[in-house]
Amino acid sequence: MLVKIYPENPNPREICQVVEVLRNGGIIVYPTDTVYGLGCDITNARAVEQVARMKGVKIEKSNFSFICSDLSHLSDFSKPLPNPIFKLLRSYLPGPFTFILNANNNVPKYFKGKKKTVGIRVPDNPIILEIVRELGNPIMSTSIHDEDEIIEYTTDPELIHEKFRDQVDLVIDGGYGGNIPSTIVDCTEDIPVVVRQGKGIFEG
Repeated sequence: MLVKIYPENPNPREICQVVEVLRNGGIIVYPTDTVYGLGCDITNARAVEQVARMKGVKIEKSNFSFICSDLSHLSDFSKPLPNPIFKLLRSYLPGPFTFILNANNNVPKYFKGKKKTVGIRVPDNPIILEIVRELGNPIMSTSIHDEDEIIEYTTDPELIHEKFRDQVDLVIDGGYGGNIPSTIVDCTEDIPVVVRQGKGIFEG
């Protein structure tokens, strides 16, 4: 199913349609402020396992991140943040960043394995933020990759739908996506470290 949602003014009826799919254990493709993402409700173990199979990875060894709706939502899944780190996140979010934080016990066990960290995103995209708010849980996030050697990420939602319609329950057409992923910043120690340079410019 391909659902058109306009980022300038996401239609509540269509947002609720997407949320219903997620609550029923569905997998969706959705726009962010960087590349299109593939994901599901983080609390649905079966859906999470299905996404991991699609990506060819084991959940506990994966680098899936969580999309949260805001900073208070983010803090539900991380250990208490030192004040400088909290201020840092507040200045960069919403935005094209994934912040690696120390995970707390609210992170489902199947994500953690031996890891004690969680990657958190708050994208600057009204569609996915509205979906997460309505759902009430974070959405697991992993990027849609393309086999093309030149373009690493598929940007056209209609082409994404053609490719994934038999594997996912719903694809959101939120307009063309980008092809540069988020910048990943590790904030688990006192001094943040850029792990991957992406779209976001991090100045510490």
